[in-house]
Amino acid sequence: MKTNLVYFLFFIGFVSLAQQITCSPADKQAFEDKTIEIDGLLEDDFGKTLVAIGKTFLGTPYVAKTLELGETESLVVNLHGLDCTTYVENVWAFGSMLREGKSDFGTFTGQLERIRYKDGTLNGYASRLHYFSEWIANNESKDLFKDITSEIGGVAVKKEINFMSTHRELYPFLKDNEENYQKIKASENYLNNQAICILPQELIALNEHLIQTGDVIALTTSINGLDITHTGIATREKDGRIHLLHASTGSNQVEVSELPLAEYLKKIKKNTGIMVARPL
Repeated sequence: MKTNLVYFLFFIGFVSLAQQITCSPADKQAFEDKTIEIDGLLEDDFGKTLVAIGKTFLGTPYVAKTLELGETESLVVNLHGLDCTTYVENVWAFGSMLREGKSDFGTFTGQLERIRYKDGTLNGYASRLHYFSEWIANNESKDLFKDITSEIGGVAVKKEINFMSTHRELYPFLKDNEENYQKIKASENYLNNQAICILPQELIALNEHLIQTGDVIALTTSINGLDITHTGIATREKDGRIHLLHASTGSNQVEVSELPLAEYLKKIKKNTGIMVARPL
């Protein structure tokens, strides 16, 4: 009972500072510890900064569905368990905070909200950027990233995106909420009215030299209704090859892929290629 009370008071305190934040005392302490750990990692090349910060999370457990908490959407801060998207988002938020010369929790949560939600504002479940191709496009419109896929040999493709609406039972905020369901369908309709650019798997090795450390890599798929199945951060390692720094479902932790990206993808069923977004 005492532990729950401490959590409750902590949570209320931060609700007054920012919109609908969910963060445990342990994660608030992890934030404080991380600001000390990343001090001094800022480089002129922001991509290298992101990889340096990203590697401080090596070994952090992979945990799915960490954002599906409570009955309403809140800005979840969880640094003890990361999925592939929340990993990228948290690394970017820490990097942006470092670039601004800030180290306070309010700046961090502001940056996290900015990258995670449509137009940078939390406004319910459907405002979260669920489909990663939309995540890239929306964050490009905020001048946070640039989709460079077409510049490195990508080709335009059209595919019907509807996985969430056709599998609503898998999503707690969708299965019994008609308003959220209709808003997600609207997002899918938006995606279905435009092509996305993909660098096909067979062309990645040929164009690997055009990918830079710190680029966000999104893995495209042939699975019906889905655009992206996984994401991570490009890192050029000592072998001179691009590897994937990511929260891995294989090892269940944050790691650098043992194989270079081009070879790593060949082992993933139904992978069709990648999208690449460069941080600005």
